[in-house]
Amino acid sequence: QVQLAESGGGLVQAGSSLQLSCVGSGATFSNYNMGWFRRREREFIGAISWSGNNPYYADFVKGRFSISRENSKSTVYLQMNDLKPEDTAVYYCAAQSSTAGGGWSSWGPGTQVTVSS
Repeated sequence: QVQLAESGGGLVQAGSSLQLSCVGSGATFSNYNMGWFRRREREFIGAISWSGNNPYYADFVKGRFSISRENSKSTVYLQMNDLKPEDTAVYYCAAQSSTAGGGWSSWGPGTQVTVSS
């Protein structure tokens, strides 16, 4: 199982941008599709395939958030623009095996994002 660790959270003002990173270790990172969630009952934000193609997003973040990855660095990113106070949450990355399928089997501990108005 891959172990995950998020970073990059913090306190920002509304309208600002923030990039979160999630580094994987302990397994071959490119064997996993990666997703981002935030704590509102693990609200799904978006995901990206193991190859980096075809990221997809929840409707509420389209046009503001984007996901990318660098397998050479075992890292997936969540770029967040035009942040709103309602984006305040703990943000998590998660991994899903691209070969075995199944659900999101590995989770990071999360990073807090706070957006002030």
